[in-house]
Amino acid sequence: MSMLATKFHVPAPRRHAVARPRLVDPLLSEARADRKLTLICAPAGFGKTTLLSQWVHRIRAAEPEVRVAWLSLDAGDNDPARFLSHLIAGIHGVDANIGSGAKALLDATQAAVAEPVLVALINDLARVGTTFIVVLDDYHAVEAHTVHDAVAFLLDHSPPQLQLAIASRSDPPLPLSRLRARDELTELRAADLRFSAKEAQAFLNECMGLGLSAEHISALDARTEGWAAGLQLAALSLRGNADVPAFIDAFTGSNRFILDYLVEEVLQRQPDGVRNFLMNTAILDRLSGPLCDAVTGQGGSSAVLDRLERANLFVVPLDDRRQWYRYHHLFAEVLRARVSHEEPELLQSLHRRASEWYQHHGLLEDALKHALAAGDFERAGALLEAVMPAIRKSRQDATLRGWLNALPDHIVRANPVLSVFYAWLMLTSGDLDAVEQRLQDAERGLAEASRDGERTNELRRGLKAGSEEFRALPVTIAVYRAALAQAVGDVAGTAAHARRALVLCRPGDHLSRAAAAGFLGLAAWARGDLDTAVPTFAEVAPNLHAAGNIADELASTMVLADLWIARGSLAEARRLLEQALTAADSAGISAGPPTADLHVGISAVHAETGVLADAKEHLEAGVALGEAASLPENRYRRFVVMARLEYLSGDPDRAIGLLEEAERRYLRGFFPDVRPIPAMKARIWISQGALREASDWAKARNLTAGDELTYLREFEHLTLARLLIAQHEADPATGSLDDAFDLLDRLLQAAHTAGRGGSVNEILVLKARAYQVQGGVGSALKALEQALKRTAAESHVRLFLDEGAPMIALLRKAAVERICPSYVSHLLHAANTGETAPATSPGTDAMPVQLSERELQVLRLLDSSLSGPEVARQLFVSLNTLRTHTRHIFEKLQVNNRAEAVRSAREHGLL
Repeated sequence: MSMLATKFHVPAPRRHAVARPRLVDPLLSEARADRKLTLICAPAGFGKTTLLSQWVHRIRAAEPEVRVAWLSLDAGDNDPARFLSHLIAGIHGVDANIGSGAKALLDATQAAVAEPVLVALINDLARVGTTFIVVLDDYHAVEAHTVHDAVAFLLDHSPPQLQLAIASRSDPPLPLSRLRARDELTELRAADLRFSAKEAQAFLNECMGLGLSAEHISALDARTEGWAAGLQLAALSLRGNADVPAFIDAFTGSNRFILDYLVEEVLQRQPDGVRNFLMNTAILDRLSGPLCDAVTGQGGSSAVLDRLERANLFVVPLDDRRQWYRYHHLFAEVLRARVSHEEPELLQSLHRRASEWYQHHGLLEDALKHALAAGDFERAGALLEAVMPAIRKSRQDATLRGWLNALPDHIVRANPVLSVFYAWLMLTSGDLDAVEQRLQDAERGLAEASRDGERTNELRRGLKAGSEEFRALPVTIAVYRAALAQAVGDVAGTAAHARRALVLCRPGDHLSRAAAAGFLGLAAWARGDLDTAVPTFAEVAPNLHAAGNIADELASTMVLADLWIARGSLAEARRLLEQALTAADSAGISAGPPTADLHVGISAVHAETGVLADAKEHLEAGVALGEAASLPENRYRRFVVMARLEYLSGDPDRAIGLLEEAERRYLRGFFPDVRPIPAMKARIWISQGALREASDWAKARNLTAGDELTYLREFEHLTLARLLIAQHEADPATGSLDDAFDLLDRLLQAAHTAGRGGSVNEILVLKARAYQVQGGVGSALKALEQALKRTAAESHVRLFLDEGAPMIALLRKAAVERICPSYVSHLLHAANTGETAPATSPGTDAMPVQLSERELQVLRLLDSSLSGPEVARQLFVSLNTLRTHTRHIFEKLQVNNRAEAVRSAREHGLL
């Protein structure tokens, strides 16, 4: 995003400004008193900016070590991403050691999440050894609550050396009462800013050179009530006016009445050329000689601006070189209102000329604003298309939405780029019904452009920035259709659109490739085909990394970890999450999204392996970072993990409450709902013997043992199997155990076929319980042994212990039978203490070999008909890397070839 240097410029001392030591001196002393906020609040024209400027220049002269960052706000700063960018840039421009981490975090997350960005900025400011003042001028231009929240957060967490100064026409919605109560607020109001008689005399006679009597000065001061703008306009009107008493008697009333009267007086006293210049250039937020030449259609504007400043005609320089100026806001408002009333037909051409000048000089956002003001919507649409890449990259969604809404609907629909990104805004806001129509509009536009040949015209000539978005539209449309299909649960549609997107991707289009691979992986996951889902979704992170989208790259780890857990590999899931957490720290985004999610994910894995202390530590770390460090679609997860830990701590009622909170926060459509929260609640009810509640849940979900099996309902069917076993245990006459066996056998076959190791493990445990309830201890131990051998390397604990006292009894029988003795001892220790025991020495274990998850992956593929190169391709590694992994496996298993490795692995329960 381009930055206007004039936003950060401290206004130079005005040539005709009155020194106001009665106000500046107290401000200087208050600045030394560690006040968090200095608020100057008064209506327009009371000299707020001038007073702040004098204060800053006095500080710099008296205490050069104090650092001051100035930011002039405007309506564009209502976009939180833009505000944060400007705030960081203003501070970084004063001290290059401050703000780099915050900027990296904002760029990496590509989201307007203020808190983690501000935390990084605050941490930098806390290391500054001297006072640092941040001035926010024209704060009344901000209306967005997200920006107010960001400033409030900055105030609440500011280190002692940071002070904010705000100039506003109205009280900002900040915690002013709290700051007053804590004596952390300095405030000046209109009553303070009104000119005293002495200041009025100095301004009118010394600055403006009028030579008025004390009586006339007192009368003017009384009529204007010390209003600086009123006095200035009166002084301009009095120049050359011989009848001072008559002039003073001629105006009375409110500030607005005085303003209208005096502006009329001032304008009438200007030469025609100057008056026309003022009226024609009032539409501009910033003035420069060349820009004003273009808008007025005349030359010599630089000299006119210089003369206006010298005449104190409400012109404020915006840089030290006097190249850019602005009119006093109040003066500009009146001029614009006058032009709009007197010559409304002129406004359109003035705005169009300004738009053309800005476009020619590459200032496309300014060109867009004036095109909209001119009602030149064709130009505005083309310009919005051109600025779209920069707006999207900096995630200025509020700005984009405002501009799209400012365009007539037929302009948006006729422009395929605008239609597509309007669809994207609808998709992200949850308005799914509107998405497809907008995508169809875009396709029609593409078809028309294809028929018309080269898509160039006078408007788009030179606007090459938008052409890249246009060329990428086919793949973008396919990706958004995949997202829409995913959101409505259309698995086949998700895969079909994702495959089309992948085919359409051009070389180097890493972001689209990541999106296409992601949706293909999600579709395979929803089908339960984990053998396809894992390697497919694994392509997402490298492509996001190549695209420079670090935060989304790390966020994709959450999904990949879920997939590995579904395959039964807790170790690989934890490795991925911990690796991502380290990468977040290295990238400087350890306080931003998705860091909190990663902590919560690691906590969940530790809970399943029985390391509850580590689980609690990571959960607390995630919660401490706050929701701002979590992605919206993941925020429900912390409540699921909290519920899990509460259940493991012996408070099932609290766990149910937390799951209900998770249910309220769950956002559908982002990922396949493979572990529905209501089924989690049903499992707690079953474990507590509340079988009626669990039965009601099963009936509400229309679940039966004879249902057709799908992966999206597998978790529910496994829960139903638990319920059937529990019902038989409570009342053997129900005959539910046969239904449980039949259901488990069908589930086992489906899970085996699709590579869902996690489900296979759970089914084997449930079969062991079913045999145990039936009285078949031998069969129960065989099923248990299979589960133990499959899970020992992953250190599953809760998989077994969640089955309660009956499973512990069965584990004790397994210990007697010397079934996986070390692992069983480990589980029994956890059952007795609530925590897992340290690993025992290999010599006491029936499975002495410990392989890494990557080595286990290699070993599983070695136990296949794949050749070495085919195994390498399956793992996405080089042949040399595969050989390294194989050598390590051979060394650990003490074998010399592949066949011996597979045989030894089977003996040790690794396969």
